[in-house]
Amino acid sequence: MHPNPAFRKPDDTTNITFARDVGFGVLAVATENAPLISHVPFLLSGDGALAEFHLVRSNPIARALKSPLPARLAVQGPHSYISPDWYEIEDQVPTWNYVAVHLTGKIEMRPQVELRDLLDRQSAFYEQKLRPKSSWTADKMTPDALGKMMRQIVPCRMKVEAIEGTWKLNQNKADEVRLRAADQVSSRGIGVQTTDLAAWMRDPPNQS
Repeated sequence: MHPNPAFRKPDDTTNITFARDVGFGVLAVATENAPLISHVPFLLSGDGALAEFHLVRSNPIARALKSPLPARLAVQGPHSYISPDWYEIEDQVPTWNYVAVHLTGKIEMRPQVELRDLLDRQSAFYEQKLRPKSSWTADKMTPDALGKMMRQIVPCRMKVEAIEGTWKLNQNKADEVRLRAADQVSSRGIGVQTTDLAAWMRDPPNQS
């Protein structure tokens, strides 16, 4: 997380809403060697206290879950390179604007009996974003095929103990400077979801 308080103003509600809407993140667990990393879709409770996801049984993190483990779930949002020329003021340097939220807590494996409910809720959450398409449900699979798939994965959850967000949107610049950069990000940004990033640069959350 970036240490500049100008980029840390959004409150927990804003960070939770963002993380829940993205619904995909990088799960990191510390080990004696390099950290274990997995990319996971997840469901986040309304209060941000619980993140639920599933892992393939052969995933090193799943194998390590003999007991609850400290972990961090990093949720990446839009981002882009920012050229100093875009500010149209002197003595500036290149930077990268981005939005990211980190959820920190302990993860644990859940009983296998909870898996079907988790999968149904996950697919329903993502499918509703595709409306007016009719929603896919697990009932469309044959019982044998569904059972085989479910035997390969395990339900997990994180009890979230801390939520941190960085919204690096040039809030440390004068409004007119930030807006000039936002216009360039919208048309020339090098990154991901640059249109969304430009919109947040024009109107950073919790700016006051």
